[in-house]
Amino acid sequence: MNQLSAKHVEQQIKNNKKVTLIDVREPEEVAAGKIPGVINIPLGLLEYRLHELKKSEEYIIVCRSGSRSGLATSFLESRGYNATNMSGGMISWEGAVEIAGQYQPAR
Repeated sequence: MNQLSAKHVEQQIKNNKKVTLIDVREPEEVAAGKIPGVINIPLGLLEYRLHELKKSEEYIIVCRSGSRSGLATSFLESRGYNATNMSGGMISWEGAVEIAGQYQPAR
């Protein structure tokens, strides 16, 4: 399984690299703080929302600690998608976050 650190993902965003992030946490977890621009697809709904994803696109998968995103990454890879797990999840994220529509700068 491909993995990137939260710091590496943050650097890609800062360098304006096209990054499509999918957060597999539950909506209430995402509402408490998310990476700006992330797409929320809870892990339990991922298989039902595959039609929203393109196999030609690269996805970075995010969760709270890296565990659920690891499961989602493995699932997506098994279906032929280009997915990478953000190891450490939001616990390791030091970049900007959006909380209830309000932008919070990096820590």
